[in-house]
Amino acid sequence: MSDYKDKYEMVIGLEVHAQLKTKSKIFGREGCEFGHEPNTETGPVTLAFPGVLPVLNKECVNMAILTGLALNSKIAPRCKFDRKQYFYPDLPKGYQISQFDEPICIGGWVQIQDKKIGITRAHLEEDAGKLVHAGASGIYGSTYSLVDLNRAGTPLLEIVSEPDMRSSAEAREYVENLRNILKYIGVCDGNLEEGSMRADCNISIRPFGQKEFGTRAEIKNVNSFRSLVRAIEYEFIRQAEILEEGGKVIQETRLWDDAAGITSSMRGKEDAHDYRYFPEPDLMPLEISQEWIDKIKETMPELPNQKMERYQSIGLSEYDAGVIVNQIDMATYFDELIKLDVDPKTASNFLMGEVAAFLKEEKISVGESKLSVENFAKLLGLLKKGTISNNIAKSLVIEILNTGKDAQALVEEKGLSVISDEGELVKIVQKIIADNPSQVEAYKGGKDKLFGFFVGQAMKETKGRANPALINKLIKEELEK
Repeated sequence: MSDYKDKYEMVIGLEVHAQLKTKSKIFGREGCEFGHEPNTETGPVTLAFPGVLPVLNKECVNMAILTGLALNSKIAPRCKFDRKQYFYPDLPKGYQISQFDEPICIGGWVQIQDKKIGITRAHLEEDAGKLVHAGASGIYGSTYSLVDLNRAGTPLLEIVSEPDMRSSAEAREYVENLRNILKYIGVCDGNLEEGSMRADCNISIRPFGQKEFGTRAEIKNVNSFRSLVRAIEYEFIRQAEILEEGGKVIQETRLWDDAAGITSSMRGKEDAHDYRYFPEPDLMPLEISQEWIDKIKETMPELPNQKMERYQSIGLSEYDAGVIVNQIDMATYFDELIKLDVDPKTASNFLMGEVAAFLKEEKISVGESKLSVENFAKLLGLLKKGTISNNIAKSLVIEILNTGKDAQALVEEKGLSVISDEGELVKIVQKIIADNPSQVEAYKGGKDKLFGFFVGQAMKETKGRANPALINKLIKEELEK
């Protein structure tokens, strides 16, 4: 594979389908919440009863405009809907309402590292239902499929990138950053496993130095970041082997089989004319005023890249800021925490260390834990004032996560406040030095690392409560006598 990567360059473009978090479907009143019994979220529009007409859900348009603004896109002053003529066994009316030549969002970009990935367009459309392949033998000895129409008519925003990505790592980062943006603005929950966000990957390869793109294949059925990377890597090798053997890559749609780790041919890739698009006669073109756009813009929350910059401006490293920003619930919690005059760096260290480990083990979010923002701020305040040591704070935060007990009350109840009485600590230090004459002699003979031994003994004697700075000072003074 390394030989192929020295010879051929990947060219990757992605089509991301994001389900919008509306209460009802794009053209009907039926609900569209995930997880209901099959075919219970249906109605006259979903089932295409004779005489029913689509009525556009305005909230879908609001969310599309908000997304376009977040993606640096131009919002079209006029857009329209089209019929995409294609046989969908899980769309009862036999066609899909989408947007073809006049989408709602035009252009834009998503930042990854130091590179901008271009956005071609983003358009509104309805989702299809879902085929459940039973995989059991029927009356005639064949397998069969069941149709669940709950998803049919769910509002989708399809975000089409430019072919600007050159590796599976770039493709993954693009989807991760795009998902973060959609989650931060509240238009999609970004759950790849449930299918509320799905990516179709267009990949071609070309010899390094060639300007023309190769023939692309579209990979469908990619529902995780790991699968996205594996599918791209597999497809790169498949296409490279074809070219090395003197063959030609054909334009087609392929399915990703995650269990087998391969792509397989699904159908020849259709072009736009194969779908016989024509304007949807039951929906008027949509006029979007600047006033409407400005009103939506006023609701724009802080975006991930803006939050990253703000966190770094208050003392967090780029890595620390990225870890927190990539978990929207953690970022929300952190924002509330730093309003209470805590040290941002100390707070982030605890959140990414002890707190994150506990949450992962319990499989809960920080908002679901017993560690209230106010109580955590109280604990960090005790640490900042020197009332408790760092190690004691780490043990207490775990106890609070488990019990929700008040930080101040725990310190008093367990007698955990830091010992800062110099007279008391001098006696402890003198005893340790008297009890360890050989170590004292070795230290004075040049083994400086033994200093840590004396500090450790002092901490053991005081059960971790000795003031670290003071204990270091006193040990040094006693050893130099």
